[in-house]
Amino acid sequence: MQRRGSLAAAAAAFRCLLLVVVAAAADDAGGAAAKPVILATVCGNTTAADQEGFDVSFVNTLELIYQNVTRSGFGAAASGQGRRNRLRPRPCWRSLNATACAACVATARDRVVGRCLPRAAEGYGLNAGCVVRYSTQPFYLPANAAAAAGSSTRHIVIVVIASVFCALAVIGIALVWAKMRNRRNDHHDDMDGSSEIIRTIAASQLSFKYEELCKATDDFNQINKLGQGGYGSVYKGVLLDGREIAVKRLFFNTREWADQFFNEVRLVSQVQHKNLVKLLGCSIEGPESLLVYEYLCNTSLDHYLFDAFKKTALDWERRFEIILGTAEGLSYLHNASEIRIIHRDIKASNVLLDERFRPKIADFGLARNFMEDQSHLSTGLAGTFGYMAPEYIVHGQLTEKADIYSYGVLVLEIITGRKSLNSVASSAEGHSLMSLIWKHYNEGTLMELLDPNLQEQCTEEGALKVFHVGLLCAQASPNLRPPMWKVVEMLGSRNNELPRPTQPPFINIKGSNAKSDSSGSSSLKSSSDKSPFSLNQLSGSQNNPADDSIM
Repeated sequence: MQRRGSLAAAAAAFRCLLLVVVAAAADDAGGAAAKPVILATVCGNTTAADQEGFDVSFVNTLELIYQNVTRSGFGAAASGQGRRNRLRPRPCWRSLNATACAACVATARDRVVGRCLPRAAEGYGLNAGCVVRYSTQPFYLPANAAAAAGSSTRHIVIVVIASVFCALAVIGIALVWAKMRNRRNDHHDDMDGSSEIIRTIAASQLSFKYEELCKATDDFNQINKLGQGGYGSVYKGVLLDGREIAVKRLFFNTREWADQFFNEVRLVSQVQHKNLVKLLGCSIEGPESLLVYEYLCNTSLDHYLFDAFKKTALDWERRFEIILGTAEGLSYLHNASEIRIIHRDIKASNVLLDERFRPKIADFGLARNFMEDQSHLSTGLAGTFGYMAPEYIVHGQLTEKADIYSYGVLVLEIITGRKSLNSVASSAEGHSLMSLIWKHYNEGTLMELLDPNLQEQCTEEGALKVFHVGLLCAQASPNLRPPMWKVVEMLGSRNNELPRPTQPPFINIKGSNAKSDSSGSSSLKSSSDKSPFSLNQLSGSQNNPADDSIM
């Protein structure tokens, strides 16, 4: 008890840690003690603060450990911090007995004490069987300190990973938000209009229940299918009150198709004309959006015009009425309606026919409106190839002139009874419809292209006038195409004096004009002079091609 008290007192004054490591270094013959050999002694550079007190503490502590080794043959360690702590004993090798351990520790102890104490605060003695080391600082981390260090490291790693993840998440959210904001800005006006339309429809008689339209079309039975366009299919339906309707069903309920839907509702609901299809309402509360139009029993123009048997129903009078009525509808959209509208997809399948074969322009999904002070719209390419104006295809600049070009192609299809896109296959000469018409125009033989069903139904003068108007509308230069109000005036006037058309686009000049000059450019003067059907010749006047613009 007295030894323990003195050791505790010394340890309270100095933080001293002593570690004795005993290793096997004795001979294996009966465990006899061998003469210890000192291999190395190292003294630290740090000087003890209280050298005398430190010397007493070290000697007392080492004596206690030496006695412990002598008794049990084990090494031990003691540290003083107001209490005595003993490390878990480490057993010597079985070949080392207690006497050998004691001799080894005694030799190392004497060496360290003689060389390092009391000056150095740390000493290290390496013997051939044991190691004696002392220091005022711990050689090891206590169990709780090691656990705390590991926990701290893990905590730092977790914090770093979480910080990086949060930073990436914030950046990603910011990018998504910015993109959505830009998209909302791009569609702000349209969506405001769409919201207004939704409220208007919900509060009016334009709203149809989805179940009502499903029942009217027999769940969109294929038997009731009237046709299919680029954005949806059209079905015939009969309401409970007996009214016949046409229901347009979009293919996909995506944002793009929704934009097309509300764009069509917004535009068609603001225009009223005898040559525009009438919107009866729509359904916006079901699983898909539906448009409801008046039903036109003769469906679309293409069903008759390009069918060898049905086209006989389209005599000259009906075809001319279709040409004139379509022109009047476009003139209204471009000039007379409250908003300027470009249809963007004028073609035979988008001209519907009522019971008297009167035309009504339909399918406004691609239509666009723009302000009076706008010269054009820059927009993505949309429409039907073969009807699209060259400047729109090349530059993406949309004006009313694009509709006028499409109308010109449609007029030439109506009077010839041929498809613009399929005419190469149907022509023995291998020309497209446009190049074929231009070739016959230059040769003065346009009447050869008149639909055979019309040969005995119209005058040559009337047919040539329609050919001429179609060529004027389909000219390559948009500035030379007449506005639609002028087209209506041309068709309705008895005056046959019209500007000479210039070459349409997409034509191989050498292949389309047998009378062209050696440079390959078509000679309008020579063709005009030899053309027996020239409207200018019929009126007895000549126009300078350079002055043919009627804008």
